[in-house]
Amino acid sequence: MAKGEDWSRLEVEACVADYLTMLTLELNGQRYSKTQHANALLEKLDGRSRQSLEFKHCNISAVMLALGFPYINGYKPRGNFQGMLLEVVEAQVQTRIALQEAAQAAVLRPAMAVAQADNDAVWVDVPKPTRVREAPARYAPRFSPAKRDYLAQEARNRSLGRAGELFVLELEARRLHAAGKKALSERIEHVAATQGDGLGFDVLSYEESGRERLIEVKTTAFGQLTPFFVSRNELARSEADAERYHLYRVFDFRNKARLFRLPGAIGASCTLEANTYLARLGE
Repeated sequence: MAKGEDWSRLEVEACVADYLTMLTLELNGQRYSKTQHANALLEKLDGRSRQSLEFKHCNISAVMLALGFPYINGYKPRGNFQGMLLEVVEAQVQTRIALQEAAQAAVLRPAMAVAQADNDAVWVDVPKPTRVREAPARYAPRFSPAKRDYLAQEARNRSLGRAGELFVLELEARRLHAAGKKALSERIEHVAATQGDGLGFDVLSYEESGRERLIEVKTTAFGQLTPFFVSRNELARSEADAERYHLYRVFDFRNKARLFRLPGAIGASCTLEANTYLARLGE
């Protein structure tokens, strides 16, 4: 097999089938070995390397996100892929009832707040963008029946959202208490619960100097590169109060909750895509 040669359809179909099997197991909370799956799959491929296979898995992760599905932890989504790959994933997803049921159950599953003994252990660096700029995949005009709204459903999971907010409340209280700011730690407020969700942020916390820190919490049970939804109100608040605003992205919540922080206006650190519109009758 020549290096860089395009994958055949049979190879792509085998790779996608194995990926979807692993994803179904992962969503169901069942253990499996990526190494064993890779070794078995490589025997079916035409001289592909393990590195080439892993890259293809990352391509599939990008397609799954574009279709509204979660992706397999450990396979960072990479959007530079064959057009054939999208066709194969769409076709196989349509027939995978077990995958659809597992994804539906995963995004609707209730959650409880979790505590961490070490604040530093839960923080990670902000994911770095791909060095080579990748062209956005063109999925919107395909009107694909394979596209689902599982990630949007998870974003509406109030139990998971509240658990993530309580997780952040505890982290913030511990941060300030460890800094000798006990009085400030006692003033932290879960404003989403006490005042409603129209403020454009969820938690009112403080810097050690006493300045307010406005925190919007976005929680997912899936990987750290899972896209999230922001409201027009949240976006406007992040722009109006950029110096005080922080978005905390909590991920892998059900397994080992971790998070990273995006300070300032959301649009300065994220690519924003229109998702829905409010339609009014009129001119």
